[in-house]
Parts: sequence; C-alpha cells; structure tokens
Amino acid sequence: MANKEVRLFGMWASPFTKRVEWALKLKGIEYEYVSENIPFSKSEELLRLNPVTKKILVLVHNGKPLAESLVIIEYIDETWKEGYSIMPKDPYDRA
Repeated sequence: MANKEVRLFGMWASPFTKRVEWALKLKGIEYEYVSENIPFSKSEELLRLNPVTKKILVLVHNGKPLAESLVIIEYIDETWKEGYSIMPKDPYDRA
C-alpha cells in the first residue's frame, strides 16, 4: 500500500518523473503516483501545488509540495537517511 504522506505527480513519458521514481525506489519509500495527462489537461490539484510554473513534476511530502527533479532527489536523499545514498556527501563531488 502506498504511503499517503508521499505523493508524486508526474507523467509516464517524462524522464524527470522516472528519475524521481528511481530515487524513491532506491530509498525504499512507498508513495502514491498521480498520473497527469500533460499537455492536454492539468488537474486542479497540480495547479494548486505548483502555482508558479504549473508543470509536473511535483512531490508532496506531509502536505508540502516540492518541484524540480534535482531538488526533489536532494530532498529525498537528505530526508530518508536509510538505504542507498543517492548524492555524494562532498559538495564538490555533488556539484
């Protein structure tokens, strides 16, 4: 059963969605996937969660939305310490 605290709004053909999905799977995080029908229509919830760019990709954790795949991956890596480390610890290596 998916974790209701973690929801991912994405599109099946988006490489940015896929890389966040892989990060969630590497960390062993259960999540609910919400498929958006881009570019034909966007859900009201997506528009509410990302009012600035009104685009996918959005991760919602405990009701707080995050946009942009790299930001989301860094958040996942820093929030869930257990499991596989995604980003290097050294700032230079990370850059």
